[in-house]
Amino acid sequence: MNAYEQKPWLAQYTAGVPATATPGFTNALEMFRAARAQDPSRTQIFYFDHGISVAEVDRLSDQLAVALLARGIGRGDRVAVYLQNVPQFVLAMLAAWKCGAIMVSVNPMLRHKEVSLILKDSGAKGLITLESLYHEVASAVVGESKVEFVLTTSELEFLGDTRPALLKDSQRMACPGAEDFMTVINALAGQTPPPVDLSGDDVALLTYTSGTTGPPKGAMNLHRNVVYNSTVYREWMQLSPQDVILGVAPLFHITGLIACITTAILLPCPLVLYYRFDPAVTAELVETHGVTFVVASITVFIALMNNEEAKKRNFSTLKKVYSGGAPVSPAQVDAFRAQFGAYIHNIYGMTETTSPTHAVPLGGNAPVDPNTGALSVGVPVCGAVVYVVDDEGNALPAGEVGEIVSGGPMVAPGYWDKPEESAKAFEARGIHTGDVGFMDEQGWFYIVDRKKDLIIASGYKVWPREVEDVLYTHPAVRECAVVGVVDAYRGESVKAFVSLKAGASVTGEDIVAWCKDLMAAYKRPREVEIVAELPKTASGKIMRRELRK
Repeated sequence: MNAYEQKPWLAQYTAGVPATATPGFTNALEMFRAARAQDPSRTQIFYFDHGISVAEVDRLSDQLAVALLARGIGRGDRVAVYLQNVPQFVLAMLAAWKCGAIMVSVNPMLRHKEVSLILKDSGAKGLITLESLYHEVASAVVGESKVEFVLTTSELEFLGDTRPALLKDSQRMACPGAEDFMTVINALAGQTPPPVDLSGDDVALLTYTSGTTGPPKGAMNLHRNVVYNSTVYREWMQLSPQDVILGVAPLFHITGLIACITTAILLPCPLVLYYRFDPAVTAELVETHGVTFVVASITVFIALMNNEEAKKRNFSTLKKVYSGGAPVSPAQVDAFRAQFGAYIHNIYGMTETTSPTHAVPLGGNAPVDPNTGALSVGVPVCGAVVYVVDDEGNALPAGEVGEIVSGGPMVAPGYWDKPEESAKAFEARGIHTGDVGFMDEQGWFYIVDRKKDLIIASGYKVWPREVEDVLYTHPAVRECAVVGVVDAYRGESVKAFVSLKAGASVTGEDIVAWCKDLMAAYKRPREVEIVAELPKTASGKIMRRELRK
């Protein structure tokens, strides 16, 4: 069922948005070449307050590509990038493509065992990383892999005249056994790599899943997948060269890669980077640069709402606001709009779908399902074809709950060097998402929860998402997560972990009592544990598996 094509009511929000995006580029590198030809002097990246032009990005990535070629990187080879949100990430990605190589994005929060697994699984020949991460992690694990060279760099590169307060504790470090990123680049001034012919079916990125259902797997995001969904962002979110994109999503994550980097390259428009998330700095940069577009986890917006410095900033330019990667409750959307004047549009996708398959149309308000209280994740974006299926794979009609299967030009062909796992997850219709949900009669999609997170309490099914949405309406709750715990009588019972808003004073017992009139007895948390912070992935997704431990 492709709700976008079938439901004419969408026209009020999507006038001019094509049913299928028409990218016009064969590969992702062509998007950057077009931006260079259009206006090389245009600012491509702001790093804090320092601007870097399209021409400078092109020159530096050219020189880096020459360096990579000299170190044995060729077509199809893998280059691992283990960085925070710094300009070097963009340079490394473009340089890898200029060699015909594949960029492997590595989460900077990962440590020894996890980084070693990705380096070995991908067979990366080169590693580009921060000096601090080299000392903390990489230097100890590169010997276990096929990595032949390491380039190290610092978050202190590409700054303006003053050091931002966010980087006050940063310092340069010598890295024995590695070469300095900028020294290598500057030694090759004026040099350019030979032309490379990339097809749409060449792998552009290996993006590793978060490992919620087992060891991380490298999704093979093809150049045509990257080009297609970069174009989807342009068309669906109605973006233009006059927009300014905030790079708050981690760049290693598929959202950061596509919604931030490649969409900014496609338009082209400035991308604002600032090393790592800080709510006060985020708000300052929104105001300073007139940011218009952002995609972030709901935890980012919660942090902004609870930061006193952020509350003082002018958010008037921020009109195109999207959130994905974690459930969003209606209460959170209402609170953010009341405070900052911007509506948070839901968006939904996966690593394997190269970012979005669903989104709330710009200017539209997502409905709330009256039975579950879930906020809709939107409707299928341009070209996405989405099914809801039962356990046997049969397509279900509107209103029936089942697993979401997402298909379309954005879906990767499989996992790197894992044919059996690929065969299980991917089929002709698309990728089995592992998310349980349904489509209503109007074409809106709702995610009920992850299949593995289902709680069976006294024989009743309880979806954590539904309980969390109720908890978010409590005036003291900042963030929450619900899991099932072993119960000798019920089999499982519901437990909630809650962090509180600043200044709030409430006990777990108070919240348990408050829930009694708001949901069925079997759904109510039997225990609420108050915690300072909930464990999260780098993309801001709350990790229920850590809470279950």
